[in-house]
Amino acid sequence: MSSGQPASKAGLLAVNVLHFARLLRRAGLPVGPADMLAAQQAIGLVDIGDKTQVRTALRATMIHRHDQADIFDYAFSIFWRDPEAARQAQAMAAIDGMKDQPPDKAPPGARRIQEAFKTPRENRKPPEERPPEIEAVMTVSERERLQTMDFEAMSAADIASAKSEIRRLSLPLDAKRTRRLRPDPTGHRTDLRATIRRSLRTGGELVAIAKSRRVTRPPPLVVLCDISGSMSRYAQILLHFLHAVANDRDRVSTFLFGTRLSNITRQLRARDPEVAFQMVSHAVPDWSGGTRIGEALADFNRIWSRRVLGQGAVVLLVTDGLDRDGAAGLSENMERLHKSCSRLVWLNPLLRWDGFAPKSQGIRAMLPHVDEFRTIHNLASLRTLVDSLSRPASARDMDRWRQTI
Repeated sequence: MSSGQPASKAGLLAVNVLHFARLLRRAGLPVGPADMLAAQQAIGLVDIGDKTQVRTALRATMIHRHDQADIFDYAFSIFWRDPEAARQAQAMAAIDGMKDQPPDKAPPGARRIQEAFKTPRENRKPPEERPPEIEAVMTVSERERLQTMDFEAMSAADIASAKSEIRRLSLPLDAKRTRRLRPDPTGHRTDLRATIRRSLRTGGELVAIAKSRRVTRPPPLVVLCDISGSMSRYAQILLHFLHAVANDRDRVSTFLFGTRLSNITRQLRARDPEVAFQMVSHAVPDWSGGTRIGEALADFNRIWSRRVLGQGAVVLLVTDGLDRDGAAGLSENMERLHKSCSRLVWLNPLLRWDGFAPKSQGIRAMLPHVDEFRTIHNLASLRTLVDSLSRPASARDMDRWRQTI
């Protein structure tokens, strides 16, 4: 610390930095001992009376990614606030009647910071002499019940548990061969150029034959998700799955559509889910509105298809097929979309009903142009989708649906 500060104040400031680092760790930020030491040294080099300088010093030493800045700023504003100023602001709010106004929307990470401030309490009951016997015959675990529960019937606690299960899912798409070659001593292709280049080291004599192999990599994944009123509950949960996929692999493009098409690929790349969904809410103005599937697909085919549907892309179309425009132009745009990708999978939550039949105009216009037709209404169906995407598509599943058109 600087020499101008008393030893007692310097020690108290170091303790506060320690507690602030613990708060950030409880909120999920990776703050280690080296970061705390660097923060204490940085505070010693700035003016302690200037809050902006202190925040900048702590921010430069304790966070390492841009998506952690919002959580850090919210934690700093709460932890390092002035108690007297807070009491005066509360009194002025009571006088001006500001308590009746609706509160502002909390910034990203606010819930995590508030939970980090709470200290765990020990409320353990003393063990009894003999634990009660529980009849566990023919019971179903909570996890198994959650797998088959419909997303629309879940409570807030069930949705939180489902989101944690979704974040653990991975999406191993079937790898495709590309035109690129890479050096491989056991490859099946002779690389004449590399062989001649190597011979220059030995005076033009061929000592070894260079081999190469074609590169295999998963194809691009493009998701078109319906966010209309009938699909909003499913879309909210599926966004957590799409966020996990977008941060787990490259070449993932995500689009939302209701009455218009919105590209949220850049927003979902944020590591923190709360920050990503906050950005999505600002970028999508038509959540829970009407549905114009044909117009949205036309915009995608005209603007985005040539950019994201290369190299055998796989397209996931998430919608119930209920179009407010009466399927105007839907068949033509679906046909173009199908021809632009290698695999088109339609995910429809209406398939959860046993008596489902393709009677609406939108569904009948879309069915002839898809490779797979699957349901997406619970965690079990989501796991089935993950397993199916890791295998080549089969045309047998679509035969029975095409016969009903």
